[in-house]
Amino acid sequence: MKTPTLDSTLAETLIGAGVLLLAIGIGAGALAIPAEAGYAGVGPNFLPWVVAIVLAVCGGALIAEARSGGFREREAPSGAAHGDWRALAWVTAGIVVNATFIERIGFVAACALCYALAVRGLRGAEGRPAGGAVRTLADVGTGVAIAAPVFWMFTQVLSVNLPGLTGTGWL
Repeated sequence: MKTPTLDSTLAETLIGAGVLLLAIGIGAGALAIPAEAGYAGVGPNFLPWVVAIVLAVCGGALIAEARSGGFREREAPSGAAHGDWRALAWVTAGIVVNATFIERIGFVAACALCYALAVRGLRGAEGRPAGGAVRTLADVGTGVAIAAPVFWMFTQVLSVNLPGLTGTGWL
């Protein structure tokens, strides 16, 4: 068991306060969503309210834990002393590419590129070689294998419109 210090108690209290503020923000956003009941008697604001309430309970519990002796049974931090900015840049590039091109090249291709770029960054963060062209193509293929069934499930089964490359709804 660790002995709490003033710095660790303050930091742990701030973590709980941050979770509580997040709950308040989500609750405020839920106020702007219409409350009329839809399918199964719940409205579109039901899930945001559930998330806000659960986060508020967790934030309160974190604050109580921090103020009564600190986070117990916490393991020592692992990993590098500093963040891997190169890995962060690859993951960020994946997200930006997805957001930028999803309307132009479709959901499946944009998600596959996002996956390939993020995996490259995560490999680098682990200290493993990021891979060359063959590895990148394999990553894109894996991204397609993950994104295509998701796309088809949403568009064909759930009738949710996602941007496709063609108008058929299958690609």
